[in-house]
Amino acid sequence: QLQVVESGGGLVQPGGSLRLSCAASGHIFSINAMGWHRQALGKQRELVAIITRGGTTNYADSVKGRFTISRDNAKNTVYLQMNNLKPEDTAVYYCNAEGLSYSGSFREAWGQGTQVTVSS
Repeated sequence: QLQVVESGGGLVQPGGSLRLSCAASGHIFSINAMGWHRQALGKQRELVAIITRGGTTNYADSVKGRFTISRDNAKNTVYLQMNNLKPEDTAVYYCNAEGLSYSGSFREAWGQGTQVTVSS
């Protein structure tokens, strides 16, 4: 099984920074794409950023230039550095990981979510 655990959320003032971390674990052959999604109150969950095992990244237009996703493959950990945070970034942030089992089956895991609140 594949599992992920997030950490690093909290309350920050507009213009501030936060760093989220997500560690993946489990009896899994390989972990491929890892990413962050978010869901604001009353809105649908949306992709924030994603990174492949090889380091290719993709970002939502709303966070380009402010957020940076990175990963440490040796630790199966993905990070989201969030700078110049805005009130509209307030949401629950969820980590997602995709991988393959030893039998070649697709595996996916979602974290419990971590709250990020941007407010003065």
